[in-house]
Amino acid sequence: MGTVWRADEWLEDVGVVAGTSPREALALAPGLESAARGLAEDPWRYLAVLASLGAVDLTAARALEPHLDAVAILGQAGDPDLSALGVDGHSTFGVYAARAPGTGLVARPGADGVERVSGTKAWCSLAGLVSHAVVTTTSGEDEHLHVVPLQHPGVTHAASTWVSRGLAAVTTGALRLDDVPGVRLGGPDWYLGRPGFAWGGIGVAAVWFGGAAALAGALRAAAGRREPDQVAQLHLGTVDRVLHTSLLALRHAADEIRGGGADGAAGALLAARTRAVVADAAEVVLTAVGHGLGPAPLTQDEAHARRVADLTVYLRQHHAERDLASLGGLVLAADGAG
Repeated sequence: MGTVWRADEWLEDVGVVAGTSPREALALAPGLESAARGLAEDPWRYLAVLASLGAVDLTAARALEPHLDAVAILGQAGDPDLSALGVDGHSTFGVYAARAPGTGLVARPGADGVERVSGTKAWCSLAGLVSHAVVTTTSGEDEHLHVVPLQHPGVTHAASTWVSRGLAAVTTGALRLDDVPGVRLGGPDWYLGRPGFAWGGIGVAAVWFGGAAALAGALRAAAGRREPDQVAQLHLGTVDRVLHTSLLALRHAADEIRGGGADGAAGALLAARTRAVVADAAEVVLTAVGHGLGPAPLTQDEAHARRVADLTVYLRQHHAERDLASLGGLVLAADGAG
């Protein structure tokens, strides 16, 4: 990819190669955790690491991003002692906060003073591979965050229905927890209220950016193999415009985090804007590259075809028009506050 879209500014050596499996990626996690722990002090490095992972391999990025998010969450919670749950330097984490009708986890006091978590949690990616998870729970009227061990006998993995062609190795299904010990992080509603909640969403956008930049690199490479005509130049100009805008948005987000301007409502608005800009750019890139290169790489280039499929699925973490409507609501709220 060279220096296309100023990759020299953000491309990091993350120790991952194309085709790295989720298990192999998670084994590399300790070498990347310092970026997550230093998120508040050096947010651009954290975003650059995530963008680099996305550029190299989106499957590996999808495995590592939640683990790094969990490391950042634990740091913001004061790095509590989790040894009773079997957490050590080799532990790997998922973060499961999705809500689905008829599902949810409930935390109750245990007879031994340790809380117990029971219920069903949907959309648990790689739950059979990671050792622990950070999960949202309820206790009475309050929502909480707990760390739970996934190798406990009270954890049951539902039969997978994952048929995705993109991120195919990132199997996702439901978990059933029955009286599983859990350590609570923070107080009621701490998960959503902490500054890092918005920052984590920006981190996902950085992965999208990296994947889109690598995909657009194929368009740039094709232009170097033969003299591009005006239509090819149009496609290159299109992807350059949206990727440059995305890079600026991520840079701005990092500056705001480091400067203390990404907390509370301001952080929510910043994350929504950044995610919208990058998600739109990635969809534009998918279209422009598809139009510019035609069917050949989709049918004859394994890495390219997989990147297209992976990015298409990964982008659905952005809820399109619904997230734009939420952004509009945040804009109105910010204007009202002013």
